[in-house]
Amino acid sequence: MDTERHVGKRAIVSGAGSGIGRATALRLLAEGADVVACDVSDGGLAALRESAGSASTRLTTVVADITNTDDVDRIAGGERVDVLANVAGIMDHFVPVHEVDDALWDRVLAVNVTGAMRMCRSVLPKMLEAGHGAIVNVASRAALLGGSAGVAYVTSKHAVLGLTRSIAATYAREGIRCNAVCPGGVETGIGTTAAPRDPKDIERWIPLLGTATRMAQPDEIATLISWLACDEASNVNGAVVTADGGWTAF
Repeated sequence: MDTERHVGKRAIVSGAGSGIGRATALRLLAEGADVVACDVSDGGLAALRESAGSASTRLTTVVADITNTDDVDRIAGGERVDVLANVAGIMDHFVPVHEVDDALWDRVLAVNVTGAMRMCRSVLPKMLEAGHGAIVNVASRAALLGGSAGVAYVTSKHAVLGLTRSIAATYAREGIRCNAVCPGGVETGIGTTAAPRDPKDIERWIPLLGTATRMAQPDEIATLISWLACDEASNVNGAVVTADGGWTAF
């Protein structure tokens, strides 16, 4: 950990109430950033503030739903943004395409894709004004392959890579970078939307899931997010970085 890596920077972290989002907010705080942490869970944000200890003086928490445009506009608050970590995301209960209903499909894409886009859209004008900025989107191993989740989640995470690459290409000459992280299994609170509605929906993936390496800790992913967002990674743009213990290589 470099306690001066993000000194003087203002960072926004979505999904900061638990899991990778909380770990990312805490790491950015520990490395010197002023952090705006948002989540739909007031309790999760309260726990984050408690975990931040003395660094909480540089922490602002915002209860917000990234699928709501008014909430997204409140998060940045019209102030400078140097770093955006788009971490908020949900799974889809492993539901396949012949069983997915419109409500589930719309909800997963609203959070994982449209919400991430709206967060990027919100901060980019300030980054353009400043002439610099770093965005890190959390995708998934499911963004690289057709398996390991249901159709809505897999589709949404593939779309996150398109969002990432489009931003990277569009704004590279403006001093703005955008990269994506693709975790494998991580010990997070996403389990509420990962639990299958029907046992058969996960049974088809058991052989694949059985090849996974150990579950990662959230801070192992947060470390990568922090590095991609820092000046040391100034030449890394449009990259898709796996963090799955080698699972994708098998």
